[in-house]
Amino acid sequence: MSPNIFQLIHQFGTRAVVFDLDGTMLDNNPYHLRAFKKYLEKINRQMSDEEYNEHLNGRTNRDVMEYLYNRKLTDEELRPFVQEKEALYRELYKNDIAPVKGLMELLALLHDKGIPMAIATSGVQENIDFMFEHIPLRKYFKAVVNSAHIKKGKPDPEIFIKAAEALQVPPGQCLAFEDSVVGITSAKGAGMKVVAVATTHRKEELKIADLIINDFTDLTG
Repeated sequence: MSPNIFQLIHQFGTRAVVFDLDGTMLDNNPYHLRAFKKYLEKINRQMSDEEYNEHLNGRTNRDVMEYLYNRKLTDEELRPFVQEKEALYRELYKNDIAPVKGLMELLALLHDKGIPMAIATSGVQENIDFMFEHIPLRKYFKAVVNSAHIKKGKPDPEIFIKAAEALQVPPGQCLAFEDSVVGITSAKGAGMKVVAVATTHRKEELKIADLIINDFTDLTG
């Protein structure tokens, strides 16, 4: 049985909380995968779900495309893919978008206790705005760090270090929520304790996290 969120905060000495977005706040990776596969069809590239989860999930669009083409890309080369793929993702997901079970309750609990929160996502601002438009959670977050704010994507710790700076709390006193192995590696590299949400990967793949939950109801019960 998982500890509740306040037991966890006490255990880890937590003063602030940082959330990944894709796969953590929203169980949306199947929609990203569908959008990406439509793009791959155009360039006659096959990709299994396993390859997607191992090499692409949790990474920036630049890292995704440079993996796909096996070379560095200019901003001009990258931009059409990002615009096309992310617009398709939003179209596919708009009628199904919903927070991971228990997320809203967890955010309210943390907010009521005055614990500052941030988002650290490899995604783009348009997708963050898309979430905020459909789910009323913007008010809970003091800061949002996305792929445009960093030079190195996950698993590099830069994005979580920047999130901690934005919250004005040392990374070692932040608790991160993540769903991907690269995300967990990124947050732990920054010095954070990490709770893995088992939406995208099997629990045995997430064992480097400090705690693994099925969804946020494991912490709010």
